[in-house]
Amino acid sequence: MLAKMMSLFLLGLVRFLTGAQARWYGCPPKAEQRIYFANHQSHADLVLIWAALPEELRSITRPIAARDYWTKTPFRQWITTAVFNAVYVERQGPAQTAKAEPAPAAVPAPALDALAAAVAEADQAAAGGPDPAPDPVPEPTPEALRAALSPDDPLVPLVRALESGDSIVIFPEGTRGHGEEPQPFKSGLYRLAQMFPQVVLVPTWIHNVQRVMPKGEYVPVPILCSVTFGAPVALEDGEERRPFLDRARRAVIALREV
Repeated sequence: MLAKMMSLFLLGLVRFLTGAQARWYGCPPKAEQRIYFANHQSHADLVLIWAALPEELRSITRPIAARDYWTKTPFRQWITTAVFNAVYVERQGPAQTAKAEPAPAAVPAPALDALAAAVAEADQAAAGGPDPAPDPVPEPTPEALRAALSPDDPLVPLVRALESGDSIVIFPEGTRGHGEEPQPFKSGLYRLAQMFPQVVLVPTWIHNVQRVMPKGEYVPVPILCSVTFGAPVALEDGEERRPFLDRARRAVIALREV
C-alpha cells in the first residue's frame, strides 16, 4: 500500500514538473515485450520514462538503475525496488586482475607468407590434392548465448528480467552524456538483441530532462519534457556489432527532430 501511494505521488509530481509527455511515433503503446533504449543525460531519465508510459505498460516495464547511485541511501533503494521495480546494474565491469603476457617477437610478414605457402604445398602433395572446404560453423543459438554468460557479466540481471517476460528500459551509452547527441553505444544492446531476437527494440528520445535536474543539483526545476518512442529496429541476419549499434544510435537521434 505504501509503495502504491508513493507511486501515485511520484507520478503526479513528475507530471506536474515536466508534463511527462509521451509521443508515440512509429509504434503504438502495446503490451508486448520490449527493450526501450534511450539517450541518457540525467538520473531522472528512468523516472521520466516510467511516468510517460501508460499504466498497463508501467506494470510490465523495468528500468535499469545504477546500483552505486540508487542504493546509496535506504530511501533511494526502496524507491527503485518497491516503486519502479528497477533492475540494478553495475556501471563498471569486473576488475581485470590478470597481467598481460609479454608479446612474442614479431616475425616479418613475407617470411610468414612463404612458410604458410610451403606448408600448404607439402600438405597437398602428401594427401594427393587439396582438402575439401570445411563445413561452416553454425551461429550459436540465443539459448546458447545466454547459457554462456559469465555469472559476473553486467548483463546477467537484464537477461534474467527478459527471461521472466518483463520489458526493460536501457541506456546504451553506459553513462550520462553531456553533448547534444548520445555517445557511441556500447555492446550491451547488440548482445541482448542476439540473445532475445523475439523482443521488440524501441528507440527512445528523452527531451529536456537534463534541465529539470542538472548534474549536482537536488532541487528539480519545472520544465516541459517529452519522451518520443520511435519505430522499432531489429538486428538483421549477419549484421555486425558496430554497424548495428551505429544504426540504433541514429534511430534515437532521428527522434530529436520529430
